[in-house]
Amino acid sequence: MAILSVWTEVEAQKFDPAASKLTFELAIKPMLGLVTDFAVVEEFEAKLGIVLDVYETRLGRSKYLGGDCFSLADLHHLPTTHYLMGTQTKKLFECRPNVSAWVADITARPAWKKIVAMRNTH
Repeated sequence: MAILSVWTEVEAQKFDPAASKLTFELAIKPMLGLVTDFAVVEEFEAKLGIVLDVYETRLGRSKYLGGDCFSLADLHHLPTTHYLMGTQTKKLFECRPNVSAWVADITARPAWKKIVAMRNTH
């Protein structure tokens, strides 16, 4: 269980701050008719890239962040990752084979697909 706590904290302290800022700049601002600040995007893509390098190593050892089973540690990544996969930041995930496979796996889960479908109808 300790490993799940570690990766949940990594998501909260390292992944989410960069991913949320990028989501705001690249997905939310355009929806609101605001101008994306590409200097901020560049800064936070660099920060996210460092985190994803750590994920690439971890995901080379296990299928999911917390081990061989999908867990809350993986689930926490879905909302921001979903938005980022529709932006230029997608390249940061795709250029790392283990991260890319992990994202494909977690975003293909039936429960997540159902959430996305419900969101698209409202």
